[in-house]
Amino acid sequence: MRVCVTGSSGYIGRHVVNLLRTLNNVEIIEVSRTSKKFGFDVLERCDDPKIYELLGSPDVLVHLAWRNGFKHHEINHIEDLPKHYKFLKNMAISGCHNITVMGSMHEVGYFNGVVDECVHCNPSSYYGIAKNALRQLCLTELTKYVRNIKWLRGFYVYGDDAGGGNSIFSKLIEFDKTTGSINLTKGDHKFDFIEVNLLARQIALAAIQSEVTGIINVCSGKPMSLKEAIENYVASNNLKLKLNFGAYPERPQEPKIIYGDTTKISKIVESVNVKM
Repeated sequence: MRVCVTGSSGYIGRHVVNLLRTLNNVEIIEVSRTSKKFGFDVLERCDDPKIYELLGSPDVLVHLAWRNGFKHHEINHIEDLPKHYKFLKNMAISGCHNITVMGSMHEVGYFNGVVDECVHCNPSSYYGIAKNALRQLCLTELTKYVRNIKWLRGFYVYGDDAGGGNSIFSKLIEFDKTTGSINLTKGDHKFDFIEVNLLARQIALAAIQSEVTGIINVCSGKPMSLKEAIENYVASNNLKLKLNFGAYPERPQEPKIIYGDTTKISKIVESVNVKM
């Protein structure tokens, strides 16, 4: 099985590639601007009718590439949207019949409770709007060319944060090295946190199978308060950071509790574990 991973050098992509390397009979095609063999931006080549052949005619496509994923209000999310769709459409038309695209819980917008595949989406950021629109295009237009298409809806990821970034976990490491303390909200709101290697496993296993398709939540399915998640992270990483909870008010635009339904991803992981 030839598996092409775009964004292979990114925060999530490099972990997905590492997980795929542990599987039998899988050949990985790594695609990113820094890749030694396929070192180009797929969005710049989105109109190329030979893009499928250029990428080695893969059996499976895992599309993770996305600019400024942690900066939700950058206009590039809207500007890049048609390029993502053109690239995916070209791959589908040319012969890639197993396509997986990375989504985000930010496409849902403000919502309290468990997120399933039927939840109504009303995103408020450029990032969420673009992801939601691409999901709609994938699950309506792309199904004209390929049946086996999966939209993986990610939630809150942590675990590889020392390299910088805009996540709260990256900020914890940054502030531990600089100020020694950080001001926070009370941290009462609950979110679905997942460690990056576990997320990578879910993405890889969902991508290579063909029985479960459509929207698939890749997540823990277990809501945890931000306060507990931060305290656990500080302890497990031996940070000396002083945590000033309650210094800021809770953000009104954030839900009080949101987490993913794991019915589909649990079925995928369990079936693969049985085969392995």
